[in-house]
Amino acid sequence: MPGDLWRRIRGFRRIRFTRAGLLFSAGALAVGLAAINTGNNLLYLILGAMLGAIVVSGWLSERTIRGLEVHRHTPRAATVEAPLGLSYRVRNSSRRVPVVSVEIREHGLQKPAFVDLLEPDMSGTVRSEHHFQRRGVVPLSTITLSTTFPFGLFRKERDLEIPGEIVVLPRSDRPIRMPMIGGGRTRRVAALFHGGGGVRGEYRGLRAYRPGDDVRDIHWRSTARLGEPVVREYEQEAGETLWICLDLRHPPGEAAEDAVEVAASMAARAEGRGWRYGLATVTGRVSPGQGPGHVQQILESLARVRFSEDHGTVVPPEGDTRSVLVYPGMMAGSGGAASPGERGGSPGDRAEGAAGGTP
Repeated sequence: MPGDLWRRIRGFRRIRFTRAGLLFSAGALAVGLAAINTGNNLLYLILGAMLGAIVVSGWLSERTIRGLEVHRHTPRAATVEAPLGLSYRVRNSSRRVPVVSVEIREHGLQKPAFVDLLEPDMSGTVRSEHHFQRRGVVPLSTITLSTTFPFGLFRKERDLEIPGEIVVLPRSDRPIRMPMIGGGRTRRVAALFHGGGGVRGEYRGLRAYRPGDDVRDIHWRSTARLGEPVVREYEQEAGETLWICLDLRHPPGEAAEDAVEVAASMAARAEGRGWRYGLATVTGRVSPGQGPGHVQQILESLARVRFSEDHGTVVPPEGDTRSVLVYPGMMAGSGGAASPGERGGSPGDRAEGAAGGTP
């Protein structure tokens, strides 16, 4: 209970001298000593004016931040190296005093947002932009409001406890070669890393060419007529699923982050090709599916994974599936290496060229 009371008092008011405030206060002290020693009325008048400025500065700054209400609006997720905008809905609950020159800063983040001017009983929205170099979860807990209004003598601060988090997704644009699904074991070695759209099912129609499509599917007559590549599209074999198996048995570091980005890129490419795909790690699974919501779920799961040498071995799911093992260090070898398994097989068989090649 005493700790809670102290946090409330500390959050209510916290004062720090600025450089100008220190000089001004020292000057007021010097003038006061001179007035006492000399009895000069003019010095007393100057001292009174200086003390009055200090009192007014403290009162106005306190009124400014006390009457400000803040609500944070956090995007669902950010992506590594991509800008993220945090929005704050601010309201001046005071009926008389405007809010002037208030800084809004998040503990743990570098860049603040600023409220230049907010009239009494008015609301507005301000933003701050951030960049993250690592995937993961960034916890948000405390927002600090601060101002040096009106004279810049002191920085008055107030803390607001607003819990939240930012999920930083891994990059999903690495150049990789995708496995082909369908076709069984007999086509495994020849077709697994071809980079095409998979075994042909029922003919669906024509569509625009996308990077990674098999050039053998190009419909040359339509391509010549339209002036841009057009390919035949086929139904994927409905019974099979691509499982992306991420090995977490590795200490955290660059190699581990590379593996996460390869897994994320596989999920994004599988989504672009209309495949069913899922994610398996030793700590959990994301069931197979399709659609923007599904790839978002997998990326969020990848953002939260933690590597450790104490983890066990990831086991590929049983059933009519093809699984690809993504492991730290796969980008460091010649061409990279992933370990594919299919139809419930073990992912221990190595195959070269699964990642780090041309898409």
